[in-house]
Amino acid sequence: MKKILSGLVLASLLIMPAIGLAYETPPASPEVNVMEMISSITNWLFAILLIMAAIFIIIAGFFFVTAMGDPEKVKSARNFVLWALIGVAVGIAAKGLIILVEFIGTGQ
Repeated sequence: MKKILSGLVLASLLIMPAIGLAYETPPASPEVNVMEMISSITNWLFAILLIMAAIFIIIAGFFFVTAMGDPEKVKSARNFVLWALIGVAVGIAAKGLIILVEFIGTGQ
């Protein structure tokens, strides 16, 4: 048992420096432009918002078709359309705010 343990210790002492020499330092990370990152995130969120608004408008259309004159269902469908349009308006305002802040911050 002592021979096995001493062999493992000796092997680890010989292998560890080789592993340490094989390690390369990672390249320096590129500069991160905060405004580009924010713009990219808002583009994704805006696309998701538009997809969700389209889904809600399709659901509202389904509610309009299946309402069969029921005023409560028609009101529910109108609310779906109203809130989808309000969501799109808020999204456009947020996107415009990001563009405004970027314009003020960079001057371009």
